[in-house]
Amino acid sequence: MAVPKRKLSNSRKNRRRANWKLTAPNLSACPHCHELRMPHRVCPECGYYDGKEVIKQAE
Repeated sequence: MAVPKRKLSNSRKNRRRANWKLTAPNLSACPHCHELRMPHRVCPECGYYDGKEVIKQAE
């Protein structure tokens, strides 16, 4: 079993753990209404996906 020969310093341990960041979601413009939406999802504003109305929106 692999066992470390020396204790890792706190700075080395913290440097390794410093790269766990949240990333902002990639948003793209809806081709129908031009609102920002998540890619490959139905647009929550207009209800269109792939040029077809998938969800009826109450206006």
